[in-house]
Amino acid sequence: MEFSGHNVLVTGANRGIGRAVALLLGRYRNKDDQPLKVWINYRNDHKGADALKEDIENLGGRAALLKFDVTSEEEFVEGIRLIVESDGGLSYLVNNAGIVLDRLAVRMKTEEFTHVLETNLKSVFVGCREALRVMGKQKFGSVVNLSSVIAERGNLGQTNYAASKGGVISMSKSFAYEGALRNIRFNCITPGFIATDMNAGLSDELKAGYLKNIPLARLGEAREVAGAVAFLLSDLASYITGETLKVNGGLYM
Repeated sequence: MEFSGHNVLVTGANRGIGRAVALLLGRYRNKDDQPLKVWINYRNDHKGADALKEDIENLGGRAALLKFDVTSEEEFVEGIRLIVESDGGLSYLVNNAGIVLDRLAVRMKTEEFTHVLETNLKSVFVGCREALRVMGKQKFGSVVNLSSVIAERGNLGQTNYAASKGGVISMSKSFAYEGALRNIRFNCITPGFIATDMNAGLSDELKAGYLKNIPLARLGEAREVAGAVAFLLSDLASYITGETLKVNGGLYM
């Protein structure tokens, strides 16, 4: 994998897909033969984030911790400002942080709907906007936003989640138009059902039901999503923007 940039911010990097993304990117070196510096964003789990930092450094990479809540615009803006102040710029951004708050639509409170949108959609907007401002001065950058297969096919009890992740896809296309003027790319990944703690609570019955509809007949692994993220960030994808890459085992084609 080829990278022209020098650093990357991964939101919600202390667990699940975010952790796998940060760990994989920490293995890569740029065209100057320097390790990519991985900024590990987390909200509360300092122990997990610190362990990830140690893992990256043990593999010969570079990493730094950055604590902030993505739902706070002020904290997100300040976080990116600190990166720029430390490193002189920001090359890559992975908007990964997100939540689920599942409930049948007829029982879903408006606050439950808007809370998921605040976390999964508004935070991505803020991250993309601030990245565009910073990367625009460099005339270089790449952003990957994590959406979901649920945005493409819908799902029982996930009206709020589907809306938030569907918005991420549409919004990324608009950012791609604006970013292209400054050599900045915006793309999406839509993971299917991945074996992470977010899906750990699924019953065996539900898992069996999902597996029947997945041609590859298994749940995905976080590292498989991470590989797709790394590709879209890298120079190998330098002519790809505004696209949505499905990583779902064939669940939705």
